[in-house]
Amino acid sequence: MSVATALVALAADGQWLDNPAIKEAFWPSVWQTLGMTAWATVITVVIGTPLGLFLVSTARGGLTPNRVANQILGFIVNVGRSIPFIILLIAVLPFTRFVVGTTLGWKAAVVPLSVGAIPFFARLVETNVRGVSAGKIEAAHMIGASRWEIMFGVQVREALPALIDSVTVLTVTLIGYSAIAGVLGGGGLGQLAMNYGYNRFQGDVMLVSVVGIVIIVQIVQVVGDMLSRLVDHR
Repeated sequence: MSVATALVALAADGQWLDNPAIKEAFWPSVWQTLGMTAWATVITVVIGTPLGLFLVSTARGGLTPNRVANQILGFIVNVGRSIPFIILLIAVLPFTRFVVGTTLGWKAAVVPLSVGAIPFFARLVETNVRGVSAGKIEAAHMIGASRWEIMFGVQVREALPALIDSVTVLTVTLIGYSAIAGVLGGGGLGQLAMNYGYNRFQGDVMLVSVVGIVIIVQIVQVVGDMLSRLVDHR
């Protein structure tokens, strides 16, 4: 039975959305999705931001040019970005078990989500900061600003709206990844959709899971856009 057929059947016999799985498991699954996404976003931003700034700083023409260090980190970041998440999820299972003590549940899913997102976000930070006008950096040099003052007082400050947009993109991406993790036992709406919507042919559960993810993404996007406009003084 296809999902569409199941939805029609449910609507016809009056059982539309009257499902114990939805009543009992939907909201816990929502909170699991929010939990793994929030923690992975925080960890990724905390680690990925300095990595991105390091890539900018050590590049040619940066504040502290270092070709070897830049190429090594750039290579590591590129390798991390090139690994499909589903493969990464399986590859880091031993590390996940070491860190969390288990490979199942939303807390365990935070580990592969963070590992997969850090290289991606580091490149976003690098791109955002490189977009800052060279004239503003030169002006800061001329008034005697230190490297740290230039990095955080000029580069990060000027790139802040773009950085917030990047955090929004990161969060939305992680929500999608969380659904993949859920399919493999990571909890959240992805696991709810897999266990009930797909395996048990319960189309209403599948629909509610998808709608839940869409609503979360829309809220994140709206809040991110508002924050970006709020700090944009150009």
